[in-house]
Amino acid sequence: MTTPDPDRQGDRIAKLLARAGIASRREVERMIAEGRVKIGEEVVTTPATLLTSLRGVSVDGKPVKAPEAARLFVFHKPSGLITAERDPTGRPTIYTALRNALPPGSPRLMPVGRLDLNTEGLLLLTNDGGLKRAMELPSSGIPRTYRARTYGEISQNQLEGLIEGIEIDGMHYGAINANMERRTGRNQWIELTLTEGKNREVRRVLEHLGLEVSRLLRTKYGPFELLDLPRGQAVEIRQVEVEQFVKSLKTTPKPEHPNPHSQPAKPRSTWSKDGQAPARGGKAPARPGPRGAARPARPARGAPRK
Repeated sequence: MTTPDPDRQGDRIAKLLARAGIASRREVERMIAEGRVKIGEEVVTTPATLLTSLRGVSVDGKPVKAPEAARLFVFHKPSGLITAERDPTGRPTIYTALRNALPPGSPRLMPVGRLDLNTEGLLLLTNDGGLKRAMELPSSGIPRTYRARTYGEISQNQLEGLIEGIEIDGMHYGAINANMERRTGRNQWIELTLTEGKNREVRRVLEHLGLEVSRLLRTKYGPFELLDLPRGQAVEIRQVEVEQFVKSLKTTPKPEHPNPHSQPAKPRSTWSKDGQAPARGGKAPARPGPRGAARPARPARGAPRK
């Protein structure tokens, strides 16, 4: 039985296993609760266990290998599949289709973000838990592009208003770049690009505008595009492109437990209370005495006191 040691250094075992591509952090925590993770012969009982490496760690009796280089795959998700490892109700998941879509010898992959049951199109998969999390963080600002087939009345001016963001039932959605692609009667295709990716964001926004969404397809995630990849198929992104993308990621996540002693000191104000700038050299002007009167100058040394 393992218990977290407050003096021990390292990362949480759930984080390390996710980074090694074993499973998502949530799935790793479930594995630990089921007693499937060990360090040597000792069963790990808490995901808060701190380790500096995965040496000696096993899952389901199999030693955990050192993390491989980050890899990315583009998968054309069909409609009707759950973006999850398993579904309690028995519905088919993306892994059902991936058995035949991935080449032999592919690592265990995790989805980057999610697509709803009835949403199809581009779904990125990676073996690196750290990359997965970095790509999902709103602070990364990665644009996602969708095409929606809708029914109802809508104008381009209404769509352009989404660039300012919108609030629906107390939920604020950020800027959305929306454009009418083509229209036939009251049916139209609309392209939308956003960076937040909140749950069912595209459908909720379009339904709020009075439209019925009959089909939703993601076509792009960052620099990666669906193009003409057949439905249900997957293709690996070239390693050089993955490395270039990782270097371009701009994420500034806030630390979970910031150290107050590590914060930089606040600079002292260079302005006095009365709004006057200090004299050159950084000295502030003399403070006023009672009732605004200037303080009398100190007598020279040796001068008789009055």
